Amino acid sequence: MFVHTVFFWLKRGAPPEARDRLVRDCIDLLGRIPAVRHLWAGPPAMTPRPVVDNTYDVGLTVVLEDRAGHDAYQDHALHKDFIARNQEHWQRVQVYDVVP
Repeated sequence: MFVHTVFFWLKRGAPPEARDRLVRDCIDLLGRIPAVRHLWAGPPAMTPRPVVDNTYDVGLTVVLEDRAGHDAYQDHALHKDFIARNQEHWQRVQVYDVVP
């Protein structure tokens, strides 16, 4: 298994619909990539604990079968379309990959 988690911070002044579009594109585009086993995307839960970072705008977690699946996911045309459609509104993107 390979768990790919991404956090997106949007630029100041990004249109209000940019966050909704980002979440929708995570689900509608990235969710259709064959290597994806599970996918979740959404805004922070705003849990009020000192150890929780709620500063990002959208979080994405993708579960893939293995590293080869992750590599195929990264190279897939739908992943490239996702980036092209949304990157203009990103201020920062942080990725955490885990192999449980």
